Amino acid sequence: MIVLCAAFFNSCSETEKKTADTSASSFSRADSKNSAAFNDSFQKILVAYYALKDAMVEADTIKANAASRQLAVVADSLKIMEIKNDSTGNIKETAKNYTGTINGSALGLAGETDYLQKKKEFKMISDAMYDLAQAVKYDREKIYHQHCPMAINDTDEAYWLSNSSTIVNPYLGKKHPKYKKAMVECGDVADSLDFSK
Repeated sequence: MIVLCAAFFNSCSETEKKTADTSASSFSRADSKNSAAFNDSFQKILVAYYALKDAMVEADTIKANAASRQLAVVADSLKIMEIKNDSTGNIKETAKNYTGTINGSALGLAGETDYLQKKKEFKMISDAMYDLAQAVKYDREKIYHQHCPMAINDTDEAYWLSNSSTIVNPYLGKKHPKYKKAMVECGDVADSLDFSK
């Protein structure tokens, strides 16, 4: 598996590996399509999610549990009614469904004692986060949607979000039985969301 991952990793282009400008300050608040209240509440979700991702990389279950509990709280507090340009209410309803998934899976992750189950919950959180960011067209920063071809049980693929194009794989982190630095760098950038334009 290490050889497969190394081959996959080597096939990734160097442009995917360069660090992106992760500063949200490059976006003007006045230019946002959503309200400041909504953007602030969504930013809290991203901060909690990125803390969870980093804890998964380090295989730090205490930090992962704390971050996932915080993520559940901020997901439940997203200011959905502040979403703009939604005359039908469909975006608000969709956002409510995704935040419900994030909340439930985050609490599930915090309650799991088996690390493999934590990774499965993280996968569900990541999928819902990507769908949520797309649905609400969050435009305060660029979000990278990253992919691992062997995230669960070394066979099943999974995705995660990052504020950088550099691959730091939370599924193949330090708790992986075959952990090596190359494993953490294994993956590719599948997509990026940038609604600032």
